Amino acid sequence: MRAARAAIDANGGDTLLVGRAENFFVGRPDLDDTLVRLQAYADAGADCLYAPGIKTPDEIRAVVSAVAPKPVNVLIGWDSNLTVQELADLGVRRISLGGALARAAWGGFMQAARSIAEQGRFDGLGNVPSGAELNSLFGK
Repeated sequence: MRAARAAIDANGGDTLLVGRAENFFVGRPDLDDTLVRLQAYADAGADCLYAPGIKTPDEIRAVVSAVAPKPVNVLIGWDSNLTVQELADLGVRRISLGGALARAAWGGFMQAARSIAEQGRFDGLGNVPSGAELNSLFGK
């Protein structure tokens, strides 16, 4: 982390250096260890801290508090009752979705394909955007 910070600073790069503690993602949901790692990354020069897999307001609040005033990124890659505003109120400054939007799209695709393959029905296609909506979205 220190070497990355020094290289970015020496080259005048416009790079966001993220310190990422993977504990919760790799099956070690040890919040105390996560906080120690994130604090070390912050001290070593990370611009933003990230612990993918934390989910509860208490976990999020603990991370935000541990690395303040550095910004915290939170991953929301599953159904969550937390809103953007609630995350902001907890002190979160950056939200990642990972592959959640792609998985949601694939889930819709799979549901519609199953309906056609298993029941011969096309009513699973009713909640899709029109071609014109997509063209507008993508600026065509």
